[in-house]
Amino acid sequence: MENIAQKSSVLDVIDEHSLGAFQVWTVALCGLVLVLDGLDAQIINYTAPSIAQTMHVAVSRFGTIFSSSLIGLMIAAMASGPIADRWGRKWPVIVSVFSFSAFSLLTARVASFNELWALRFVTGLGLGGAMPNVVALASEYVPRRLLPIAVPIVFIGMPLGGTLSGLISAAAIPKWGWRSMFYIGGVVPLVISILLIALLPESIRFLAVKSKAPDTIRRIMARIAPETAPANIDLSVPPDEKHAGVPVKHLFTEGRALGTILLWIPYFMNLLLIYFTGSWLPALLRSEGMTIAAASTATAFFSFGGMFACLAEGYFIKWSGAGAVLLAEYALAGGFLAMLAVLQVRFPVVLMLTFVAGFMIIGAQGGLNALAANFYPTAVRSTGIGWALGVGRIGSIVGPLLGGMFLAMGWKPGGMLLFGTAVAACACVSILLSAFSRGASAYSRDPAPQA
Repeated sequence: MENIAQKSSVLDVIDEHSLGAFQVWTVALCGLVLVLDGLDAQIINYTAPSIAQTMHVAVSRFGTIFSSSLIGLMIAAMASGPIADRWGRKWPVIVSVFSFSAFSLLTARVASFNELWALRFVTGLGLGGAMPNVVALASEYVPRRLLPIAVPIVFIGMPLGGTLSGLISAAAIPKWGWRSMFYIGGVVPLVISILLIALLPESIRFLAVKSKAPDTIRRIMARIAPETAPANIDLSVPPDEKHAGVPVKHLFTEGRALGTILLWIPYFMNLLLIYFTGSWLPALLRSEGMTIAAASTATAFFSFGGMFACLAEGYFIKWSGAGAVLLAEYALAGGFLAMLAVLQVRFPVVLMLTFVAGFMIIGAQGGLNALAANFYPTAVRSTGIGWALGVGRIGSIVGPLLGGMFLAMGWKPGGMLLFGTAVAACACVSILLSAFSRGASAYSRDPAPQA
């Protein structure tokens, strides 16, 4: 591309260029953080049956353990977004990774149920601060035309981490016990957090919006667009990119109020479904007579399906629109959960059913994250994603608690999976309401993202 004749803003240069090696590397680092996040978040699901045996407690009590980390996730997701929108994305990400790695190591030494509850809560604080900021950071290094594809691909890290957690658990727990998983979930992120200090760049769009570190902006732009003369790049941004006051209030200004609410509803439903299914599936399969290794492997296929969904989600949204894609995903997810609930099938078929259910449910989460990144401008993007995830975390907290309550009431695994089908049906209804509501621009075909 020839040098730009007149000055173009940083945002314009990013949008007009193809995705270069520096941007791909940055997005890959963000994806790696989500791999670690997914691995640590899912460890408790796979270790719960073994911990229950060690501590001589009923597995039904683990609903409060599952939810304790999710409460921390919700608090951190809501708090870290405004912090990142004011101070930057890089350091909140690094602090989050270091935090959940340290608390995972401490969890390996717990001796009581109450200690486990407390440590999972503070681990959740670290986990919750990572996702909204890496999604925002990755989206700000990607041309706007590629956002619907790039953000779901970054989100592959979460199900990939969950898949690795399940596969490693299947091998490690029978051999070394459940504590080994928390050592793995602590040491690996600790090493990566140190590497991120040197390798992870600050958001170029954030630096431009906040008018910070012009020399840093020039160095980054030289790597993104080396053929563009520095004098041809305007380091400032349009005035409407800057927002004064509390970032959260801007989620409801400039015509974004209805779109924000319509994002929050499916976030709640989808995260309830993901964490209800992911948290209790290993225990439910164990109660049906599967070995620890088989139950962990089957649940890993739930996350494995999500990985493939994240690769395809952005293309589906560009072709058919977010509303149609999400509606189809929730309908199919409910159908496959129902089959898993009512059919007596052999292990290979169980793997297929959990794979497809994960493809639909986790894929929908990747689509929702892409919508949020598209819908909010740079100045409030971390806040918008963080608060959507935070509201969704209410669903993720409710899901495991309901599972524990259902088990305590004597529900069978089939009945619990049918409850998941009902949740998917509610998500379908929320998408239909969104599609027929005025101002539901977040759900349109290939929405034009805001810078």
